[in-house]
Amino acid sequence: MRELEMFVDGASSGNPGPSGIGVVICEKGAVIKNISSYIGDATNNVAEYSALIHGLEAALALKADIVKVNTDSELMFRQIKKVYKVKHPQIAVLYIRVLHLMSAFSRIEVNFINREYNRGADKLAKKAACSRAAGSLK
Repeated sequence: MRELEMFVDGASSGNPGPSGIGVVICEKGAVIKNISSYIGDATNNVAEYSALIHGLEAALALKADIVKVNTDSELMFRQIKKVYKVKHPQIAVLYIRVLHLMSAFSRIEVNFINREYNRGADKLAKKAACSRAAGSLK
């Protein structure tokens, strides 16, 4: 059984604006994959969900059975835990995709963490969003 832990974050330069995702995937405490990608103009919430989708897809490609997800997005965490309803149509599409991907694992745990513990994913997301935002100003 392969067990992975991931840290996910999204960033938007403006809301909406140029956005990026960051994902850090670890196995037994060691980083095995970093994902940093520009996703176009989006809201911060869309970027957060997009980061989670990319992370879950990567975990599937890495043949993970058990995944522990860490996010500092309270909204996304509470929506996944069904504390908050998903009302925005664009988020609803992403939410359904997340639930579908989560069902592919034998066990999945989603945790809300303090932003200070998510620095790696945050840095990757901001780098993707800012590099594109800076490029669009030229």
